[in-house]
Formats: sequence, C-alpha cells, structure tokens
Amino acid sequence: MKLNDFNYELPEELIAQHPVEKRDHSRLFILNRFTGEFTHQHFFDIIDYLNPGDVLVVNDSKVFPARLLGQKNDTKGKVEILLNKEIYPGVWETLGKNIKMGNIIEFEGSLLQAEVMKKYDEVCEVKFNLKGDDFFSEVEKIGHTPLPPYIKRSDKSKDRREYQTVYANKVGSAAAPTAGLHFTKDLLGEIKSKGITIARVTLNVGLGTFAPVKVENIEDHKIHSEYYSVSKEDMEKIILAKKENRRVIAVGTTSTRVLETIFNGSKNCQLSTINRSGWTSIFIYPGYKFKCIDGLITNFHLPKSTLLMLVSAFAGKQNIDIAYKEAIQEKYRFFSYGDAMLIT
Repeated sequence: MKLNDFNYELPEELIAQHPVEKRDHSRLFILNRFTGEFTHQHFFDIIDYLNPGDVLVVNDSKVFPARLLGQKNDTKGKVEILLNKEIYPGVWETLGKNIKMGNIIEFEGSLLQAEVMKKYDEVCEVKFNLKGDDFFSEVEKIGHTPLPPYIKRSDKSKDRREYQTVYANKVGSAAAPTAGLHFTKDLLGEIKSKGITIARVTLNVGLGTFAPVKVENIEDHKIHSEYYSVSKEDMEKIILAKKENRRVIAVGTTSTRVLETIFNGSKNCQLSTINRSGWTSIFIYPGYKFKCIDGLITNFHLPKSTLLMLVSAFAGKQNIDIAYKEAIQEKYRFFSYGDAMLIT
C-alpha cells in the first residue's frame, strides 16, 4: 500500500492542546469492525460495551521527564536532548539538535553530564556520567515532559501528572500510551466489579513509534525496536481468556504490539505461562492477521502514521476512513490529549 493512502485533512482546531477536565468525560466513538456501524458516546460509557469475562490489557509503562535542557561546556551554547531509550547502562539513544560528536553537555543545577559519542543526523548516542537510580533521580529533578510537537501551548506545568495514566508504575517511556489516559481509578474499579479482568503489559514507548514514515511503499518502513515485558501472572490471564474464547481488548496500539508480538507464531494459544520480555519492532498494517486481540481502545492518530496503519489493519481501512470523516464532522478532538475510539 502507498503512504498517501493513509493521509487525511484535519482542521488544526481539532488537535487537542489540553486533556478534558475529567479524564473519563472525553468522547468515545464506538465502531463495529464487522458491520461498519458506529455510535457516539462518552468514555465513561465504555463499561456498557465490556462484558463479564473480558480481559482488558493495559500498558503500565510510566513516562519520565525525558526532555533535558543543557549547554555545551566550552561554548555555553544551549542544547536540547530528548532521551529515547537506554542502549546499555549509562548510554542512551537520544534526539538532539545543535550538537556534534565529542561535545560535553552540562545541566544547570545538576551533577549530570553527558558526552556525545556518536551522531547520525539528529539521532545521537550519548554517554552520561550517572546510571541507574542516580541517573533517573537527576532526570526527575531537571527533566521536562516530552510532549508531542503539535501541543504548542507554553504552560506545561500540569503535564507531569496529566500526561500519565493512573496505573503507570514502571518508568521507561519517552511518550505516553495515550489510549490509557481516559481511565480513572473509579472507572477501573467499576470495570473490575463487572467481572472484567485487568491484565498489565509493559512496553517502553520510544520515539520511533511516532517517527514519520518517509517511504512511499509502506512495506519498506522499519519501526525502531522497543522493550516489553509481561509477568507470568498476566500471561496466564491472557492465555486462559484465549483458550476459553473470551475477548482480549487491548488498551492502545502499544499493548496491541506487545500481544501480537508474543502470539505471533503460536498455535491455538499453546504458549507457556512464563515471564516474557524482549524487544519488538513489529509493524502492523492492512493485510496483517491478528493473533490475539478481539477489541481495541485507541485515540485518533496522525495522518500517514504507523498507528493509523495499525488501526486500519484491525478495523478495516474503509471503516477507518469513514469513521475519521465522521469524527471530524462531529468535531472530535484528535491525537494524544484527544478523544477515544472503541473498535470491536
């Protein structure tokens, strides 16, 4: 398929700049992928579309303040580093402008220092003088929330709390798994009370997930790898649901990619219930045959993005084309802080 097949026109005023005041009061677009029928609700209504026995799979990765502002130690020129993923202890793949190999970067009010070891365009390999808990402690003090570039407001003081799911507990993501932002603790409590199981996976969302596709034939695009892990207990919940023909509903494209990575190549759910971890670069686009998920909760995604390609693969491209036109007409809010869609 061609890249332009996944393009659409979005009025700029529909790009959400703030989350809604109450997380679960965002709008919810309900789409039946088999019939193409849709309806409009609010996110707190999602409980009416979940059945006892369903397994809801969330990504519990926690966003850390990965945007670091510093200066070169020789020229004192200002630089910005965006942490993407840790290659090995103390060494990070980052995005950075106005820096070159060999630069030493200092950060005001911090013991942290960085040396640029390698550079390819804007991608850099940076070695820090701290690692582990010491490193993250300094980053927590001086770092800024790495909001997407389409959020253009200046006041970002609340984003450390708002750009985070209520169940996030494992530090490692440079961007939020935004489909989960709509859940509140109270709503999750109601969902559990209805007999719906919550399973957790962890995928540390890197910037590669959101990297623009630059090739005309989408099959030629390569996604950067991201680290995932799933506990034995959560694997048991998911595998048992598949064996018993109960629905597995992924919260977000990140949870989807973890589940499809694990279930790819498995036969009749013959997976062992062990702790699982690894790196995934799975790229899902129309034509892909899903092995695990039966439903998907997701936001409205950027034109020409791999995320739009994934939801098109699950729901059917024609259904998504129609749904997005309807959402634009009904003035849904798009992207990270925008409204949600439930596809079943």
